[in-house]
Amino acid sequence: MEDLLYSIGQKSGIYSFMHTSWGWPTVESLHFLGLSLLIGCIGLWDLRLLGVARGVPMDALHRLVPWGVGGYALNLCTGFLFLVSAPNQYLYNPAFQIKLWLMAIAGLNILVFYRFAFRPVRVAAAEAAAPPGARAAAAISLACWIGVIVCGRLITYFRPPYHWCFWC
Repeated sequence: MEDLLYSIGQKSGIYSFMHTSWGWPTVESLHFLGLSLLIGCIGLWDLRLLGVARGVPMDALHRLVPWGVGGYALNLCTGFLFLVSAPNQYLYNPAFQIKLWLMAIAGLNILVFYRFAFRPVRVAAAEAAAPPGARAAAAISLACWIGVIVCGRLITYFRPPYHWCFWC
């Protein structure tokens, strides 16, 4: 996997771009912008479902969700640039691996939320409390995204000696 990712980075020119004086800082800034959109929109939505700011209609905050999804898409793209530019620094990094698991859990949580818990939220009165299933999904979402942020920061501090990854 490492060789494949490295090859993609080399053949596409991503590696060369990322290792210019402006490449990594530019992509890092875009990654932070995507994260801000994601947490700023999805985090607010989750907090409203958990009962914070009941004066704000759930429907009004839900209109921000596409912006959060856009931030997530931006982060997927910029994260891919990081990964193919230094695959050995990510693949064996426990913080990165946990980050991917948390993102997968958050994605599964979204699917479950929209399949089973969103309908009553969509028709709820403006100041109503979200149903228990929606609150549970919001708590899981918020916990996952906070974990993603923490793990993202920890990636830098866990530059692998490869023995740190016990399951690789």
